[in-house]
Amino acid sequence: MTEHGPVAWPPAPIRTERLVLRESEARDRGAFIRLSASPEVGTYVGGARPRDELERVVPEVPGRRPGLFVVELDGAMIGFIQLLDRRDAERQGHVRPDGGEAELGYMFLPEAWGYGYAAEACAVALDWFAGVLPGEPVVLTTQTANARSIRLARKLGFTEVERFEEYGAEQWFGVWSSVTPSG
Repeated sequence: MTEHGPVAWPPAPIRTERLVLRESEARDRGAFIRLSASPEVGTYVGGARPRDELERVVPEVPGRRPGLFVVELDGAMIGFIQLLDRRDAERQGHVRPDGGEAELGYMFLPEAWGYGYAAEACAVALDWFAGVLPGEPVVLTTQTANARSIRLARKLGFTEVERFEEYGAEQWFGVWSSVTPSG
């Protein structure tokens, strides 16, 4: 058993019509740095980080941990999805009294925005999650100012639970479950 429960990691790569979800590799380091240094990506997650700092601190194989899927298009990383991290019980936003829900997070390079890649990758990752931890809810938090992220959450079947202030901005908090029908 790991802190994530009885989830074997990494799973075999997951393929969709256009994408591959897989464990991180050394060749993904440049894309991880571009994601964290991007002002567009940083808009709703606390801002971009300086590229020279990232070059120093990003490990040779970044993001190699349970629940982090690299999203690959035509052999290159275009983003990532994180799905096994547990929401800290001290933070606002929970659907269980004791907290600790699995939380979906994702980041995609700006050049990959607008093509449905995030929806395709998140949907298949949620299907994977439902297979390994059936019936367990997944939560998602995004700034209410991030209309694209809220649209994606709703498209994936997340239902708004509440809104609250965190990190100096209003947050949209939603929940998804494989046992409730999604609309």
